[in-house]
Parts: sequence; C-alpha cells; structure tokens
Amino acid sequence: MQRATIDDVPDDLKGSIVALGNFDGFHLGHQAVVGRAVQRGFHERRKVIVATFEPHPVRYFKPDLPPFRLTTLDQREELFAHAGADAMLVFEFGEKLRETSAEEFVSWLLAGKIGAAGVVTGDDFSFGKGRTGNVETLRTLGAHSGIIAEAVAPVLVDGERVSSGRIRDSLKGGDIGHATHLLSRDFAIEDIVQKGDQRGRQLGYPTANLVLGDYLRPKYGIYAVRVTLDDGSEHPGVASLGVRPTFTPPQELLEAHLFNFDGDLYGRKIEVALHAFIREELKFDGIEPLIAHMKDDEAKARRLLALD
Repeated sequence: MQRATIDDVPDDLKGSIVALGNFDGFHLGHQAVVGRAVQRGFHERRKVIVATFEPHPVRYFKPDLPPFRLTTLDQREELFAHAGADAMLVFEFGEKLRETSAEEFVSWLLAGKIGAAGVVTGDDFSFGKGRTGNVETLRTLGAHSGIIAEAVAPVLVDGERVSSGRIRDSLKGGDIGHATHLLSRDFAIEDIVQKGDQRGRQLGYPTANLVLGDYLRPKYGIYAVRVTLDDGSEHPGVASLGVRPTFTPPQELLEAHLFNFDGDLYGRKIEVALHAFIREELKFDGIEPLIAHMKDDEAKARRLLALD
C-alpha cells in the first residue's frame, strides 16, 4: 500500500476517490465511508485514497489531554489496505492546516495537491479554519472544482451512532465485548517489546512488555488476549494492563504472557488484542496469593479463548 503526504502525492494517485476523515479506531462507521469510496473506485475505475490526520486535531488544540488514540498510523494503514484502499494520505495537522479556509481546503488541497475526482466523508465531517466547512459546503465547493462529493449516513448500533467516543467509553469501563462489536474486531495495542525486570519469568509467567504511549487507557485489569507477532503468527494468552500495584515503584505496562511460547520477543513489534476482561487489577500481600490468582487468570483466559 502506498503512503503519501499532501506535498508528495504520486502522479498515479491523481484522479482518485478520496475517503476523508480522522478514522481513529476505524470502526463500523469509518468502514462504511471507506467501503463507499472503494465501491466508487471500482465502478469509476479509479484508485482509492484514505486520507487521515496526524496528529489528531484534538491533540493539536488540546495538547494536555490524556492519551485517547485507538490506533496508530501503522495500524490504520494496515486496516485501510484490508478494506481495499490503494493508498493512505497523511494530513499533517499543524498551524498551516489550521489556518486553511474551507475554500482553500477544497481548491488548494483536494483539487490542487491531490487532484481528487471524488470525495466521500461521514455526514458529520467538518473542515477548514474554525470548522466552517461541512458536507454541504464540500458538495458546493467540490462541484466548482470538478469534485463529486458525497456523505455516508451514520451506522447505528442499538439506535445510537457508532463513534470513537462510544468505543473509548466502553474500553474505559471494561466492556470489551461492546467495544469489539463497534470496532468489528478486538481493540489492539501495538508496539516494540521492551526489556523489563523479568519478574514475570521468575513467577513462571514470562511476559512481553509494551508501553501504552498515546493509546487510550482501557480499564486496568487482567485480559484474555490474542497476540500477533511480526512474522504474522497469532498466539493466545493472558495479559495484565495497569501499574502492577503489588510491586514498587508502580509502573504502567501492558504485560502479555503467550501460552505455549518460549521464543525471544525483545525488540520485536507485536500487537496485543484485548479479547475479554477477566478481573480488575489487585494488590496482593505476597507472591503466593499473586501466583494463585495468575493461575486462575490463565484458566479463565483459556476458557474465554475456547482453548479448554
């Protein structure tokens, strides 16, 4: 899959259909937008670009906001590719883009830099300085530049619009099943495995440790997980997400133990998908009760992953 920026759009992507939005999480609503762009690209025999923003505009305007990301740029690129897009276009959100008017956004970026033939967005999409542009503005301005723009109706689950906000609330509340339903897949954290204190190995549960970075913090606790390695293999496991209150000093980590795996993962990029919430994080008075709970957590994880 090609990756481009607004200052470096290859000639072979000119005249594409562009799916435009933040697409953080790439949930069911986002998939509907990209799916419509792919459909148009097929019928019009045009390539399809998914345009996303990095950093997220909310992060630009509110830099002190706690971490809230549902996907990294790399994860989004892979998801867009699986959805059938040909390229990912990254809008670097900064001062220049913030000061771009709605009119300039269409004429300078969409028509000029990208050479878009069509644009597909969600019905709540806004753009331009002060968010003055909406889907009607996009249709009107696009028509003057030869761009056919359309908006996709929201996807509803239980009568409510699917949104990244609903998914974040579900994850923070430990309702992993609901988040999975809205995402159409398990929420997953991807990063390079860090070298830790090897305490898990000493307890009989060696773990692959990931820092959470810009990801939203799901509810701290123990999870049944599926771990995908950089070679594409998938492994069931159990993970602790939190600050390890039994040990000092507290350290926020995602620690994943892979069942029946004995390889070296240090320095490798892995993805840990949270499949089910088992229990909240607890502080134990000693190592023995901790190990007893870890064995119980493993048994529950195996049942949740249909291994037993």
